[in-house]
Amino acid sequence: MDLEARILVVGAGATGGFFGARLVQAGRDVTFLVRPQRAAALRERGLRITGLDERTVIEPRLITAEEITGAYDVVLVSVKATGLTQAIDDIAPAVGPDTTIVPFLNGVAHLDPLNARYGTKSVLGGVVKVATTVDQDGDIVRLAPMAELVIGEQDGRPTPRVRELCELLSGAGFGTAVAPDIVAAMWHKWVFITTVGALTCLARGSVGDIVAVPGGRELGAAVLAEAAAVSAAAGHPVPADELAWITGTVSQAGSGFTPSMYRDVVAGLPTEAEHVFGDLVRRARTLSVPTPLLDLATLQLRVHQHRTTS
Repeated sequence: MDLEARILVVGAGATGGFFGARLVQAGRDVTFLVRPQRAAALRERGLRITGLDERTVIEPRLITAEEITGAYDVVLVSVKATGLTQAIDDIAPAVGPDTTIVPFLNGVAHLDPLNARYGTKSVLGGVVKVATTVDQDGDIVRLAPMAELVIGEQDGRPTPRVRELCELLSGAGFGTAVAPDIVAAMWHKWVFITTVGALTCLARGSVGDIVAVPGGRELGAAVLAEAAAVSAAAGHPVPADELAWITGTVSQAGSGFTPSMYRDVVAGLPTEAEHVFGDLVRRARTLSVPTPLLDLATLQLRVHQHRTTS
């Protein structure tokens, strides 16, 4: 897989738009698969990245599902969980016998339908760490400096294609790495996002707001303990250093940090509640792990989802 490999980025939102734009800037052959409405907006304004003193504008190569005419070497799937089923259908003409598919969704539930449709031979695991959002103009806004992309074979094998893909994605202004156990890495990120999501959605505030009041610091620790217990019971214990980092994140005085789940709730937008929270608590029941706080957060998010979609 050389540096001229054809890359299809599915979605041009906060995640796909950011990483895809960086790859374009690094000279990679990138096409964005988007909906007609998003395509019209991007053709009018360009793909823009702002925040942290950045003002980047690129003219992306765009395509809609009906316009795909052949296979790509790499397909990066960066849609919301609610759009996954449609995306799986849309990319079919872009997937050939040698295409590598890398999904960057939260949780792990998306692996099952992707594997069922395209086979584990084609699908890698992936984790992205980036703090971005999309503003009312459709521009991508950076909220923090971190930007990292991690990939790996689902069975943990150090295959040549993973090393070659890591090289293809490297040198583009974000960190890249191959995980020795990508499924475990996906679980560990899942622990983080459910912890910060449950904490902020239950307490309705930023981390700093929460730890500033009695019981706030203890709430973060209790939610983390539940999420980490589910991961451990599933065979993916969270390493001590990651637990320490998450603990620090949810107990930092004065922190203005809020996760995307909370920001969507405050904005009255639909969320990935079932994919991120519903799936985790269902697995917790199967594994006989009690999760009262995560159950409460899931219920709250389901009520929010009902209000926004009914």
